[in-house]
Amino acid sequence: MGPAVSVAGRLLDWYDRNARVLPWRSAPGSTPPDPYRVWLSEVMLQQTTVAAVRPHFARFTQRWPTVRSLAAASDEEVMTAWAGLGYYARARNMLACARTVVTEHDGQFPDTEAGLLTLPGVGRYTAAAIAAIAFGRRAVVVDGNVERVVARLFAIETPLPAAKPELYALADTITPSERPGDFAQAMMDLGATICTPRNPLCALCPLDRDCKAFARGNPARLPAKTPKAARPRRHGTIFWIERDDRVLLVRRPDKGLLGGMRALPTGPWTDAQPGLEGAPAMLDWWWVDGRVEHVFTHFALELRVAFATLEKGCATQLDGEWWPIEGLDMAGLPTVFAKAARHAIEGDADG
Repeated sequence: MGPAVSVAGRLLDWYDRNARVLPWRSAPGSTPPDPYRVWLSEVMLQQTTVAAVRPHFARFTQRWPTVRSLAAASDEEVMTAWAGLGYYARARNMLACARTVVTEHDGQFPDTEAGLLTLPGVGRYTAAAIAAIAFGRRAVVVDGNVERVVARLFAIETPLPAAKPELYALADTITPSERPGDFAQAMMDLGATICTPRNPLCALCPLDRDCKAFARGNPARLPAKTPKAARPRRHGTIFWIERDDRVLLVRRPDKGLLGGMRALPTGPWTDAQPGLEGAPAMLDWWWVDGRVEHVFTHFALELRVAFATLEKGCATQLDGEWWPIEGLDMAGLPTVFAKAARHAIEGDADG
């Protein structure tokens, strides 16, 4: 038995005993899971934790149990249900993908990496994961957890992201033809539970005898990473307009950040505080004390909240919908706007 085979064999033996029980998985060695559930979980898990995804996955699959039912849903329904998972472009791509599977593939996901890569929003990793896990195809499945395991296993000193091609090629050398889906999930589980970013549990690792970083005595320092540039900081104003125990909500443009989502009105997000620029109406505005902080992938955002109250029967015409404040948690607001809403409700205002 060669070294690559021994790595796969030891890892699969460990996985058979220690596999995480997740709602989108089948038990080790059993019939592969529904491709729809595998695809949906992979879309949700991008840049999000398993703990955050579990309840959303349960709600989605209860409401839309098949790709056909999801494809038939309205954009508004899906975007509202997606709230809390972040990176809302994924939700738009998810809908586009579901509709493509229905209209162009008769409701069946392609069963090869090449075929899966033709679907909207499906990239190299997702295509490989679906091909391996749902269809039993040999595919090289490399996410952040797998990169970390491989970097330590082979003691790769090249920092990320430059090391990605090398790590992919090395992952290819240990990926077996038998049980490729279980192997992919075993690598993910090993990285998530044993070969963790800090304080890896090497004494419990089934691959400790194969791991070059462990042999050298300091696996936690790998993978090396190129220092990130400082995240830019932007400023903006959120407008809270209240009338008869309701607040004005608007729909953001389909394209762009948080596209298509229900939100509070906002002015521009700029390098300097824009004040009341972009206010939806000439009203008597008051500032809520304090600031709302939120971090996106590429920038940090600091917001002030301005609020105004309209009297019953006020003639001011405003585009949007008046949502009951008591039921605001049902509006599906993106996290940044949910933070601003809590700040407006709980904060003090100054004239």
